[in-house]
Amino acid sequence: MKLRSFIGSRVIKTGIAVLLTAYICEWIGWSPVFAVITAIVTIEPTVSDSIRKGLIRFPASAIGAAYAVLFIALFGNSPVTYALSAVFTITTCFRLKLHDGLLVATITSVAMVDVIHSNYVMEFFIRLFTTTIGLSVSTLVNMFLLPPDYQKNIQTKVSSIAQELGKQIQGIYYCLLHVDEINNESKYLDKLLELDKLIIRAEILSRYQTNDSKYHFTENNQEKFKDIKTQLHFLRIMHYHLTNVIDHPKEQINIDEKEKNELLNVSSYIAQVLKKELAYNSDDIQDKRTRLNELFWKEKHRTHNLSSDMLNKLPFELVMLYELISILELTEDYFYTANLHKENAN
Repeated sequence: MKLRSFIGSRVIKTGIAVLLTAYICEWIGWSPVFAVITAIVTIEPTVSDSIRKGLIRFPASAIGAAYAVLFIALFGNSPVTYALSAVFTITTCFRLKLHDGLLVATITSVAMVDVIHSNYVMEFFIRLFTTTIGLSVSTLVNMFLLPPDYQKNIQTKVSSIAQELGKQIQGIYYCLLHVDEINNESKYLDKLLELDKLIIRAEILSRYQTNDSKYHFTENNQEKFKDIKTQLHFLRIMHYHLTNVIDHPKEQINIDEKEKNELLNVSSYIAQVLKKELAYNSDDIQDKRTRLNELFWKEKHRTHNLSSDMLNKLPFELVMLYELISILELTEDYFYTANLHKENAN
């Protein structure tokens, strides 16, 4: 376990794939160089990527080997052969959209120039077989040895995102409702950008795990991961609503002290629940939603008395209320999904 955490699973799997590939090639009596090169580049973050890209790298390597054989036959072992092999391999792979196989095909092509001396056709087929060995071994190692599992990592990130989002919800509403804090708005914008990057990283891992779910997951694990993905989706939408609040053009906020305290109270409650400082309670959510809805319709009714010039854009008071109601409902959905997962686990 210590070795795995220090070096990394992909590095360990790459080493094992190279070792097995080299042993197999030497046992057959073929040079392991090209098979090893293929094995190194075939270990991907997911098993599905290894298979998908392997199906691209095989024909790409065949193209590279074919050009190497062709130009060796025409020009022998010369600088021209190296150049033409590389250029034609890159061009052909690019035109055929074999982008994931372009690098290994080019390396195969130029490396073959120095090792082919006779029997060109036989050498070509040997390279195809060694490439197949490298692809197959790496894919099998990636599938069965320390298979990629991002679920715990995603779950940890989802929890961290929820806590950070809670801080930002409370901080942004406090900032907007206190005149002396309005200068701190840019600080919260920066925090939201950082949070967006964290969400994107979690979404990337989620896609990796989704792609590999058909290879490793039991039905129970699939349900658990589905719930985690749903929670991440709710957090993404919360982030969107919070960004809408802080990005909206602001003028003087016309809101009385009672309404201000209500907004601060709800934003603080959401923050405490997301940070797990307060236990989630559906009755509390319902009560706060009712009060916010009353404020929203009261504020909406007030805007009817405004002039048409003032109503060219939605009043910021309504924006704050609408977005907070949306965030509150998403908070309920987030914890409903979390509790549903706990019930399924039991």
